[in-house]
Amino acid sequence: MSSQRLGVLAIYFSQSKLEELAYFQKLSNEGKKIGVQVEVFTPDDVEGDNSVRTLTYDAESRKWIRRRTSLPPVIYDRCRYKAVANYRILKAFRNRHSKLTFLSRPLANKWSMHQLLSENDNIRPYLPATQRFSSVQELVKAIKKHKLIYAKPKNGTGGRGILRIEQLGSDLYLLQGRNQYRTIIAPYRATEKQLLVKLNSLKLSPDYVVQQGIKLTLKDGRVHDYRLLIQKNGQGEWEVTGCAGRIGPHRSITSNLHGGGSAVSQNKLLSYRFSSPDKIDSIKQEMTSFAHTLAGFLETKFGKLCELGLDIAVDPSGRVWLLEVNPKPSREVFRRIGESATYQKAVTRPLEYALWMMQQKKKKTEETNMA
Repeated sequence: MSSQRLGVLAIYFSQSKLEELAYFQKLSNEGKKIGVQVEVFTPDDVEGDNSVRTLTYDAESRKWIRRRTSLPPVIYDRCRYKAVANYRILKAFRNRHSKLTFLSRPLANKWSMHQLLSENDNIRPYLPATQRFSSVQELVKAIKKHKLIYAKPKNGTGGRGILRIEQLGSDLYLLQGRNQYRTIIAPYRATEKQLLVKLNSLKLSPDYVVQQGIKLTLKDGRVHDYRLLIQKNGQGEWEVTGCAGRIGPHRSITSNLHGGGSAVSQNKLLSYRFSSPDKIDSIKQEMTSFAHTLAGFLETKFGKLCELGLDIAVDPSGRVWLLEVNPKPSREVFRRIGESATYQKAVTRPLEYALWMMQQKKKKTEETNMA
């Protein structure tokens, strides 16, 4: 069986080390089983209009082999834009090679995404109130209104640079957070005057958004949320692959696994908070239904997508909230909770969808030639 080529667009996070190399190795091994050859490269590896130095994984030697070849016709973009320069490089690559088939399209930043999703009547009720940061005075007004807010970089990932501010009393506030390196900031209790001084010293910019806080604290003081993964299957249709809970470490305001969070099954975490099986089933069904609504809407706005990771909150009353949308999600959470079948499916589905895309492209070409 001849293999179909799938290019995986990656990025270096150090001089020569690729992000997600372990995931790419798993992709490569699974791809071989269904006739897909995975070829990893970065925009820096492209030479000219159609030549590229790719990495392919050799399972026998357990080594990555670099070779020069033509650009793969179908691209799975796994680049995460942690810097403006990277975003520009990747945007230039997409513009220059727009005739290639991309499994997904880039999405908007947090603020633009909120504005876009607010247009949809079926999605708007799931969105926490959100505004752009304009001044520390306006930020304090938002705290007084919602009693709890999160301030986030609009292009941030992995919990970097997030602040959580809660009003504890008439003139008492609690500020917590993580810096750009995900390091936990020591909790800071302050009066309103002290808080204003502290916020001014942090030099927040219009690149931040201010989001209504949802009560996510468990009995032991740790925060939690859920990561739902919805992906295209081998028939080009959306399907929820799985959903798992995430619990942050003590004193952390985020639950991200990269920031020290732990994973727990969706059922276990929901059962910890709600005693009624019917209530739990209703919440799970609502999460799934909402994920399909959201994925379908985003495709109408951005074009074809491959997968989405949704960060979802469930408040003490059982109301479901959307915290964030991630177009390049990790699937590590399913491996952490021991759901090996779900993890396997999460790895395989982009390959199956890519194969389906290749078949559709071939079919369209044949129909054009026959016309």
